[in-house]
Amino acid sequence: MVFKRMMQAFGVGGPSVDTRLSNPNAYPGGYLEGVVHVQGGDHAVDIDYLALGLLTRVEVESGDSEWSTDQEIARTPITGRFALAAGERKDIPFRFAVPIETPITHVYGQPLRGMTMGLRTDLEVARALDKGDLDPVAIHPLAAQERILEGLARLGFRFKKADLERGRIHGAQQMLPFYQEIEYYAAPQYARAVNELELTFIATPAALQVILEIDKRGGMFTEGHDAYGRFTVDYQSAQHTDWARELDGWLQQAAQRRGLFF
Repeated sequence: MVFKRMMQAFGVGGPSVDTRLSNPNAYPGGYLEGVVHVQGGDHAVDIDYLALGLLTRVEVESGDSEWSTDQEIARTPITGRFALAAGERKDIPFRFAVPIETPITHVYGQPLRGMTMGLRTDLEVARALDKGDLDPVAIHPLAAQERILEGLARLGFRFKKADLERGRIHGAQQMLPFYQEIEYYAAPQYARAVNELELTFIATPAALQVILEIDKRGGMFTEGHDAYGRFTVDYQSAQHTDWARELDGWLQQAAQRRGLFF
């Protein structure tokens, strides 16, 4: 009996969880829906709570060091305390709100290289947390974001990679402690002056903030420097904008203010 209690204390024969998403695809500001199946183990237990967390990987820089770490974007409890008998099964439906600022992981149905996202199920039994289930999810761009991405594609920019950087952008209305950088190889007409372009979206309920960073190409006797451009657009206006023309204009202005000419 003592050995059995020890096994139970270490979680042996305990409950398990299996989360099933109705659809793993979502949009910023939308929802992920599904059911968590909780299966009782060899003995009755009291479940303290069941929660869901949306996780991703973030790059962290400190001095000369750089590493990646898991970052929780949002967390939602879906139950309080409840009793689970041995062998008992409970099916718990959920509707998880995806924050509007959530970075995108897919464009045109294709994954962005460098991005990962998952919905994790946490089950706590007797103060022991079991991070028992992680389900991949795909976050697709809002219509306004997709229109801007299409504008860059029309200008000839080619996608390089995407990642998440820990930190905040000065002057941006930012809720999350990190931001996404979508990196592009320079389009041919800009290639003489620019190495690459980095695009950041920071979405709010009212408008979309867009930050552009140009990595200036250095010459034989000059160093490369970054040039920035930023603008805010409401979601309705974004549907009726020629983004190739607008982006080219912003790029030209940002570059010329810093002595670059295409």
